[in-house]
Amino acid sequence: MLQSLRFSDSIIALNLLLMIIQDILKSETHTIIDVRSTDEFNGGHVKGAINIPLDQLPEKLEEVKKMPHPVVLCCASGSRSRQAHVYLSQHGIANTYNGGSWIEINELKSKSA
Repeated sequence: MLQSLRFSDSIIALNLLLMIIQDILKSETHTIIDVRSTDEFNGGHVKGAINIPLDQLPEKLEEVKKMPHPVVLCCASGSRSRQAHVYLSQHGIANTYNGGSWIEINELKSKSA
């Protein structure tokens, strides 16, 4: 019973996050940062996204602070974007969201248009 509640709560939280991200993508003021490598990014990305590979994020911190917020982070699967979200949060940059896969963000963005 407890495990099913936790799973159910996770599904609710994920759906809520997707709704928030979709609302962000509808707004005029936001930034999408793709934290994949440059080669991965060049192979396909969300239109309008900025590529800052995860390993370059520390040196781009001041630049990210100046970008329009909220910031939606994406990568191939959500792992690196989660790391980026945690890193930015630890360095005082609030209003960031782990959007997961860039393909998912692309789909959400097309639904938001």
